[in-house]
Amino acid sequence: MSETPLPATMKAVVTTGNGGYDRLEYRDVPVPVPGPGEVLLKVLAAGVNNTEINTRLGWYSSGVTTDTAATSDGPPEERADGGWNAATPFPLIQGTDCCGRVVQAAPDADQKLIGRRVLVRPCMRTRGFDHMDTVWMASDFDGSFAQYVKVPATEVFSVDCDWSDAELASVPCAYGTAENMLQRAGLRAGERVLVSGASGGVGSATVQLAARRGAEVIAQTSPGKMELLYELGASRCIARADDPEKVLGAGSIDLVVDNVAGDGFPGRLAVLRRGGRLVSSGAIAGPVVPLDMRELYLHDRQVIGTTAWDETVFPDLIGYVERGEIRPLVARTYPLHQIVTAQRDFLAKTHVGKFVLIPPGV
Repeated sequence: MSETPLPATMKAVVTTGNGGYDRLEYRDVPVPVPGPGEVLLKVLAAGVNNTEINTRLGWYSSGVTTDTAATSDGPPEERADGGWNAATPFPLIQGTDCCGRVVQAAPDADQKLIGRRVLVRPCMRTRGFDHMDTVWMASDFDGSFAQYVKVPATEVFSVDCDWSDAELASVPCAYGTAENMLQRAGLRAGERVLVSGASGGVGSATVQLAARRGAEVIAQTSPGKMELLYELGASRCIARADDPEKVLGAGSIDLVVDNVAGDGFPGRLAVLRRGGRLVSSGAIAGPVVPLDMRELYLHDRQVIGTTAWDETVFPDLIGYVERGEIRPLVARTYPLHQIVTAQRDFLAKTHVGKFVLIPPGV
């Protein structure tokens, strides 16, 4: 069933392979047809994330050791291991974040979803939450950088709030990643947490979500971005160039949330108390880090890697949004066809929060 007649084609950004910005083609493609158990969404807004850039570059390959920005204009080089799970199925429509409206549902899907504004959970545990296997929208199948996208009906969540479409599109990847890290690391009220890269989408979401739990949040960022992070719940800010151990003191932090990695990793590990935890789901400053194993085992510290989202993460986020417990942070919006400009601006790292793309006809 369909809410309204649908066109045969749509505008989309198609990523044709690993490489530079020339691999992003804005063109007409067929409107997808939902299969069994699927719904079709009209995309209202789609967030921009590191992961789309990383996937285009093949950055997840073990052969890449530099940060994303250092390779963003590099020559095309196909990488068989450059995707999240396996080779990326190019040509691919990327777009991990999606706020959309359900316009069609397969006969075996819930017809009551038609007409609802929803968010898509992009991390899908198709074998169930007892298994760590994941399938990701925009890495393993077509995503939201288009006018329409089809997804499993089980992965759409209605949201009842007064947020704009762009504000809602800032939630899925950044807040889902942040909430998953905090749940997996077991952050508790009263603990001290250091958030590196605190001005980015995941970082600013982590600051809010950690403060919501009653933690004392220390945000590490550039000096010009500190004021807004205080508004989001940070108790203290330190500069990106600071050595946390020297500024905060050895053994002063319960949990480090580190999606930066790079050369500063040893200082973030050393600032943890005995038995402290470091949790990560990214490495924007470089995936290969120096590690003195004695700093890990002699102090009973834990390093926790997270990619697969746990079952409670997305429903909890919807609840936080609907109860007004977190706030959206949209830095800028762009029309979909300006994706190259958006990604270039994203990599400049002068913003706080999320960039969001708006498809034509919205």
